[in-house]
Amino acid sequence: MTKPLENRIAVVTGASRGIGYAIAKQLAVNGSHVVAVARTVGGLEDLDDEITQAGGSATLVPVDLLEHDAIDQLGAAIHERWGKLDILIGNAGILGMLTPLGHLEPKVWDEVMAVNVTANWRLIRSLDPLLQRSDAARAVFVSSGAAHSNHAYWGAYSISKAALEAMVKTYAAETASTPVRANLLNPGPIRTAMRARAMPGEDPQSLPRPDELAAAMIEICLPSCIQSGAIFDFENGKLRLR
Repeated sequence: MTKPLENRIAVVTGASRGIGYAIAKQLAVNGSHVVAVARTVGGLEDLDDEITQAGGSATLVPVDLLEHDAIDQLGAAIHERWGKLDILIGNAGILGMLTPLGHLEPKVWDEVMAVNVTANWRLIRSLDPLLQRSDAARAVFVSSGAAHSNHAYWGAYSISKAALEAMVKTYAAETASTPVRANLLNPGPIRTAMRARAMPGEDPQSLPRPDELAAAMIEICLPSCIQSGAIFDFENGKLRLR
């Protein structure tokens, strides 16, 4: 039986744990060859083992997205090996520090912006020519409800996700007449390590698992997805177009 993403090449950032890990595995199970990008080698190796056991395939790329030149090298390597890219999942992100804006250290601010915004721009810059070579490229960037809630002390994270949303919508407008469709995914509260750090008093068992989100979001990676510049919210086990 042909899988829905057979022979598609997919890049997933932040693939060594949490949401990125689950999405990478789900893409592989559905037929994609996954280029898994993350800093943590051990997590990538665990992912590779699970993908192999499920009958899929992956290429591991241990890269720190703060090393922006490495993102350019990633694009060159994909071009040399496959000549195209079909799916881009910009998942990697960091929380930074929950503190008043006036108390944020410049180093923390700069790191949050570098990972959550600039690294994703560098991914677009490096990988857009490869996405253009696909017959139906799908780019999905993981945002957050924090981009709109603007709660006190969440400044760096909220601002970075609002900037990410503006960037992806701009990219969607620029690629409207091409094979590329670019959208945003708001996972909502998910059982991840980042969520536990942000909400230490919350019962993680009350939250959906990353694999539940991953199973639902496959639909916006398919060639049949026609939306672009949209935000999809994960609610009650399904994606909802905002």
